[in-house]
This record gives sequence, structure tokens and C-alpha cells, in this order.
Amino acid sequence: MQRPAPLGGAEFAPETTYLNTAASGLLPRSSADALRAALDESASYGTMGRDYFGPAAAARAAFARLVGLPEERVAVGGSVAVQSALIAASLPPGSEVLAPEGDFSSLVNPLAVRPGLTLRTVPLERLAEEVRPQTALVAFSAVQSLDGRIADLAAVREAARTHGARTYLDVTQAAGWLPLRADDFDHVVCGAFKWLLCPRGTTFLAFGREGTSGGEAWPEALHAGWVAGEDLAASNYGPLLRPAPGARRYDEPHAHFSYVAAERSLALIEELGVAAIHAHNTALADRYRAGLAERGLVPRPAPGSAIVSTPGLTDAEPRLTGAGVQVAVREGLLRAAFHLYNSADDVDRLLKLI
Repeated sequence: MQRPAPLGGAEFAPETTYLNTAASGLLPRSSADALRAALDESASYGTMGRDYFGPAAAARAAFARLVGLPEERVAVGGSVAVQSALIAASLPPGSEVLAPEGDFSSLVNPLAVRPGLTLRTVPLERLAEEVRPQTALVAFSAVQSLDGRIADLAAVREAARTHGARTYLDVTQAAGWLPLRADDFDHVVCGAFKWLLCPRGTTFLAFGREGTSGGEAWPEALHAGWVAGEDLAASNYGPLLRPAPGARRYDEPHAHFSYVAAERSLALIEELGVAAIHAHNTALADRYRAGLAERGLVPRPAPGSAIVSTPGLTDAEPRLTGAGVQVAVREGLLRAAFHLYNSADDVDRLLKLI
């Protein structure tokens, strides 16, 4: 078996064996440097003043390229839950929403609490077959946070189209390592602070097809503020008479410092390439699965995933933490997540300590 070395070169120098990207990614050195410079500049605003929109625009464009969309179909924000609430509000009363059992709460809770909607949950493996004529929206994660299972994206997409349902895909645990295209789905949301290596407060909402399924109009921009206006200079006071064209009408007043760093992080992901990162991450995960099998341990089935969650190992977490190996415990599972800054040595160290 090959021994993958870290990707990213001098961008990363972790002081621990960091195997917890499913919780939060590491910030590249260039992103941290850009953030420090922006903080220093904000103390006096310098001689040029703060460029509030430039980094967010660059990050928007980079994310759009990563998921195969024009940037006009991507909105920037700060929270998956806020974007989920927008999608929930766009559904008519009486709508049924279908979601996998145990999917991440930021995705499903705003859909569950919206009055007039019915949230029906089923096992992930049955998601496509459970779409029915009365289903208005199928909301699901491309990769499950708990155990790394990868959804059958093509099957769910085709089932939704057959029954006239819209799709809402969360790629928070997928974007950056799993090749995918957003134009296959109606709405795509991403918390970028994990595999895309951005700071918290960086979120994207993409509209995979023009408007929504069936050529309907864009949803109402219910949380639109001045940044969502077509003419920003004319959008500071009173109601917005002319919202921005395309997805920018759904922009939130973004966390400026988060997007200063996000611009650099996304540039690194683009430079390395999702295909190369995917090959690297899955090779490490396969190495770990093979090592577990040698020890008679069986992880939750998640073929092809960069996330490996194993029952019966939660008592190892304090020992791993004490040895400088960072993983996570989630619902009785020891979860390890392998990303571009990890190596075969990291995997071997983890296996030695469990």
C-alpha cells in the first residue's frame, strides 16, 4: 500500500496529529497571514480603506467554479441554518419535506420547525425510493457528518425529478474532497469551515438551476438587507426596490474577516484540485480501514468516504487526545476524518494508539 504524503506543502504545520476535519478544517498559512493583515489594517483603516466586497466576491467565484456553476447563482452568508430557513420559507403550506434520519440539525431543523410543513425522515439508503408525488422537497447531505456515508446523489436527483420535487443538498461534509456538480440540484448549501478550510462564518448557498425546479421564480429574499440590492449605493435606506439579479439577492452582510481568509483557502483548494484531494483522502481512509480490519474492528459502512466512524473505540479518545491525536466521538462512534494535510504516518500513529 502506498504511503501518501501531505498535500499543501508549507501551507500547513500542525502541532498535533489532526484527524478532525469533519468538525473543523485547519486554516492554511496564507489564509492566516491574510487574516492577520486585515486585522492590523482594521485598527486604522490604512490609507486605502477596507475592501468589504472584494474578498467575498473572489470567494463566491471560487466556490462557483468548484461546484460547476456561474457565480451569479451563488450567495454568500454565515450559517447553514439561516440558508435552510430561507428554503423552508419558500415552500407553500402543506408541503412535505423528505430527509434522511439523523441528518445534521442545521440542515433539517429549520425545515422541521417551519409551521405548515411536514418533515418525514427515512433511512438514507431508502431516500430515493421514498420520494412520492406529495413530496415537495428532498433535503439531504451529500456525506453524512456522523459516519461518512455518501448519499446516492444520482438516484435521489432522478427520483425527485420524476415526482416534481425540489432538491436541497448540503455539501458541508463533501465540498473540497468529493467531486460533485451543483447544477444537478435545485439548492446547494455549504458550510465552508470544514473541508474547504475557511474560517467559521463562511457559507455558500447555490442555485443549481435557474430559479427553482420547473422554471419557477426565485424565492423571496426574506432576509435581504442593503448588500442584496442591485445598486448598493441606493440600497441603504428604506425597502429594497430593486434586488440584485441572481443569487446575490440572498447575500447576508457577511463576516468580512472570514471571507478575507476564505479567498485564500479556496484558491488553495483550486490549485491542488478536488480530484487530487479526493484520491489522497480516500487512500488514507482505506489505509485506516485496512488497519482496523487487522485488529478485528469494523467501522460503520461508508465505502469511498474520507470519514471513518467506528463503534467500540470511544474509550480511546482521552488516550488519543493526551498523545496529541485529535479525533471526535459522536453518538458512540470514534470518528476520524482524513484531509489533504494528513499523511500515512498520521494513520499509522492513530492505529498504534487505539
